[in-house]
Amino acid sequence: MAGNTQMNDNERGLFSLLHGLSGFLIAVVLLLGILAFLTINAIVVQQNEAQNPYQVNTDINGLKFNAPSAEQYKNVDYSPSK
Repeated sequence: MAGNTQMNDNERGLFSLLHGLSGFLIAVVLLLGILAFLTINAIVVQQNEAQNPYQVNTDINGLKFNAPSAEQYKNVDYSPSK
C-alpha cells in the first residue's frame, strides 16, 4: 500500500520554496508585460485616431427611409406571409 504522500511543513525544503517564488515571479512579470503591451497599444491607437476624427453624415437624404438610394435595398419578389 502507498504510504502517506502528504508533505508536512517540516519536510519542505528550500527547493520547493524556490519553485513557488519563481513561479510567482514569472506570473507577475508575464502579467505586467501583458499590461504594458496593451497600454502602449492603447496609447498608440488613441494618438492615431485623434488625428482622424469621425465625420458625421449630415445629408438628410442619407437618413431617410425613402431616399433615392433606398431602391437598391428593396427585396426582390418579396411577398409577406399571410
